[in-house]
Amino acid sequence: MDFSWLSDPFYLGYLWEGFVNTLWLLLVSAVGGLLLAVLVALARLRGPRPLAWLVWAFTTVMRGTPLLVQLFFFYYGVGHLMEGVPGIQETFMWPLLRDPFCFAALTFILSVGAYSGEVIRGAMQSVPRGELEAGRAFGLSGFQVLTRLWLPRAIQLCLPTLTGEMILLLKSIPLVSTIALMDLLQAANIIRDETFLVYEPLLLIAGIYIATTVVLTLVLRFVELNFPGMQPTQRRWLPIR
Repeated sequence: MDFSWLSDPFYLGYLWEGFVNTLWLLLVSAVGGLLLAVLVALARLRGPRPLAWLVWAFTTVMRGTPLLVQLFFFYYGVGHLMEGVPGIQETFMWPLLRDPFCFAALTFILSVGAYSGEVIRGAMQSVPRGELEAGRAFGLSGFQVLTRLWLPRAIQLCLPTLTGEMILLLKSIPLVSTIALMDLLQAANIIRDETFLVYEPLLLIAGIYIATTVVLTLVLRFVELNFPGMQPTQRRWLPIR
């Protein structure tokens, strides 16, 4: 094994840029996707029938098509169409619309929103109706019942599943190397092409992904065990399963 290339600042720059882009994509996609997921769940459960059917169609399409196809659709399809819009290249939006990071984040946000939205919807349906009725009996408004009881209780129920979704999101990020966005896999590909080393760059980024996954799992495990409403007997560090 030859890892002497790690002493070259040129290659380290590629790896650092890829690592930072990976973390930013994970953060933006997770936050945006979970916010969208809550809206998806609410639209399915409490929205007007036309909106509920529209959201159902959205989740069906996003969950029924490969993520790579979605990425190509937004980057090569929508991105190419946007270039033909008259005057758009003179607007302040153009630097974002030609950036592959923007299309990658959009794709992941929609994907996370579709998958996690169905998870949250199922969790909201699992909340005992008696808890919601008790909130109304205490004089809480419908909005207060939603924000203080129903939604927090549902998120508490589905936190382990959402943790798995975040780890799957992290492992999906290498797909962005197919649209010329610098991530860890793209950095490894550049290093392989220039050093003719096949295994070493891939083993390195595999180790980085494993370490990132462990850290992410521990952080989400901490959030899960300390989420408001968690029983005190459950607030202890259990082996990661």
